[in-house]
Amino acid sequence: MFESASPTTQRVLSSSSSSSTDTRGKHRIQAEVKRLELEARFLEEEVEQVEKLEKASTKCKEMLSNMDTRPDPLLPLTRGPLNPLWDRWFEERDDDDNDNDDGLFSLGLQLSGKSVTRFPPSIIRRQFRSYQHQNNSYSFGISVPLSALITISIFSLPISFSKFEIPLTMAQSLQLFTSSTTRSPPISLPKHSLSKTPSSSTAAFRLPVSFNKFSIRASSSPDLNPLSSASTSQVLVSENGSSSGGGFVSTSATTREFVPAVSDGSSIDVDTVTEAELKENGFRSTRRTKLVCTIGPVTCGFEQLEALAVGGMNVARINMCHGTREWHRMVIERVRRLNEEKGYAVAIMMDTEGSEIHMGDLGGASSAKAEDGEIWTFSVRAFDSTLPERTINVNYEGFAEDVRVGDDLLVDGGMVRFEVIEKIGPDVKCLCTDPGLLLPRANLTFWRDGHLVRERNAMLPTISSKDWLDIDFGISEGVDFLAISFVKSAEVIKHLKSYIAARSRGSDISIIAKIESLDSLKNLEEIIVASDGAMVARGDLGAQIPLEQVPSVQQKVVQLCRRLNKPVIVASQLLESMIEYPTPTRAEVADVSEAVRQRADALMLSGESAMGQFPEKALTVLRSVSLRIEKWWRDEKRHEAMELPEVGSSYSDSILEEICNSTAKMANNLEVDAIFVYTKTGHMASLLSRCRPDCPIFAFTSTTSVRRRLNLQWGLIPFRLSFSDDMENNLNKTFMLLKARNLIKSGDLVLAVSDMLQSIQVMNVP
Repeated sequence: MFESASPTTQRVLSSSSSSSTDTRGKHRIQAEVKRLELEARFLEEEVEQVEKLEKASTKCKEMLSNMDTRPDPLLPLTRGPLNPLWDRWFEERDDDDNDNDDGLFSLGLQLSGKSVTRFPPSIIRRQFRSYQHQNNSYSFGISVPLSALITISIFSLPISFSKFEIPLTMAQSLQLFTSSTTRSPPISLPKHSLSKTPSSSTAAFRLPVSFNKFSIRASSSPDLNPLSSASTSQVLVSENGSSSGGGFVSTSATTREFVPAVSDGSSIDVDTVTEAELKENGFRSTRRTKLVCTIGPVTCGFEQLEALAVGGMNVARINMCHGTREWHRMVIERVRRLNEEKGYAVAIMMDTEGSEIHMGDLGGASSAKAEDGEIWTFSVRAFDSTLPERTINVNYEGFAEDVRVGDDLLVDGGMVRFEVIEKIGPDVKCLCTDPGLLLPRANLTFWRDGHLVRERNAMLPTISSKDWLDIDFGISEGVDFLAISFVKSAEVIKHLKSYIAARSRGSDISIIAKIESLDSLKNLEEIIVASDGAMVARGDLGAQIPLEQVPSVQQKVVQLCRRLNKPVIVASQLLESMIEYPTPTRAEVADVSEAVRQRADALMLSGESAMGQFPEKALTVLRSVSLRIEKWWRDEKRHEAMELPEVGSSYSDSILEEICNSTAKMANNLEVDAIFVYTKTGHMASLLSRCRPDCPIFAFTSTTSVRRRLNLQWGLIPFRLSFSDDMENNLNKTFMLLKARNLIKSGDLVLAVSDMLQSIQVMNVP
């Protein structure tokens, strides 16, 4: 029926086909024949449908013209109770019925607040791409232009007529109801205003008529021309929005402004990889430690991103030290497309460059090798042509003035070491004493008499002018996390949060403080309290403190973040050798396992996934090591020896803390299969994650952005699901949807908590 179908539609169709190639071919031929038959039937009936529509319009006009009491047909009905005139008018229409008339409906658009655009029959025919009537059900495809107001008219002719005006954006959910019979039903409306979800930008409206439900989810580009093909989004609608009936499928036109979606009431969204793990190996197989991958030239393609998602990537990190904003926008759009089309929930983290001293871009080269004994020139000059051989640009104009002959210059946290041997104007001649690989935009630090020279870095702002432009870019693109480099104090985080709140009202971007300097360690607790999470950036940190102190600092940060209920990421050089080699060193595997044993929320790949030769293998190593250590932890009952955080130690809402602590203890003692938590903001789910229970935590939230943010926290399996304040209804609905997808089975033992009700429920799945 459609000239083209979305990838999701193709997946739904292919899932119902036979595994045999011949059978699939037969089914395709049968489907094509059926489609052609339906097209022919539609063409034959088109003239008749247009005539019916014209007659319907004429009859409605005649009927309405005879009603002296009819209110203004453009009277808004969406705010406050229904107008009394409309109430009385609807009551008169409710008593009428005619079983011999077909139900017709049309869409009209109000493109401004002053007038309503009514489409003539010729336009309506073009708007309704196809129509099918089979087995007492309706399926239809439409192209809907973006509009500030959609006017929906439902005709039940020749007697009853009703009209609504519903403010709706194309990123929102639109519910239409129609009869399951071949006749149009009598329509009755309850006397209350149309319901609306709390989020104004993503509201889901429902016409309160009790018939079969068809779900439409659409988004559109900013073009307001109703006849422009660029301003439309094709929507495929199927009965009930259920997976068995094909589900609802949406394809969104490209738009740079991200609007979070609200869960459809009849569906549940879960990450594809997690769903497969649950079906194959059960609850205990799910990985608790989350994985972050830095996206670079070798992993920016859609296929490469999908391979990382299949391999277990929970968060995609883009590093603003490298690449242009256009390139990063492309990566963000591909990750979003991956989530929409393939069913993943990969979050996006944007990492700022920071205002520390950095190298330049190496003249466009991806890397350069510095050999022992070579003389390299570090210069602040701007070169019109290609950089001379063995020359590196430095972004700090006072570099040559601050360094002294005899200083040690460390590149990228000590991966390469130089000794300053001569200063010539803006140029600094350096001797390579520790050879290694030079990467573009690498951090530079210099040491004097065995101590880090901090004076110059202390004078630089934490957030540079470039960083502010990058932050504006991240806000406009709707990233989930902002990682701020070289944070020196809590005031920086507070100022940034105020800035984001002023720039984007209602924004829920989480701020991750990167702990990678002596200043960060000096003000560690206040920085973590002010932020939404922390990252232990061991590479740059190891360039500012003695190497032997890095492990203890890492453990201190992890424990402090857990006490303060903030997610923590262990990053830098986890599998550094896999940039060039297909297998890690045993020491690297031990390093990864130690981070997992410390119960860090997430592990991060940097160069391994951004520019390495084996990004997928590196991710596989992280995943397999995490799973193995977590299994050992459970087998040895190590969770029983873990001390839960003291109740009320960090929060004023100690009741919620005590509920979560008690839930974790009960889950371990009763050996339940899973914990269910219903959360609107994600706060209670994070408190449960903080307790590190032995079983997985199913976190149900109605907001897509909250779901993605929860994907960074230990042990949480985030689902997108609409729910109410009625816990019994929520549980029954959840059991039904999860059982339908074979994610749980009757007899499974679960604990249920909610941030709406302060209680714990223990039950078996019916």
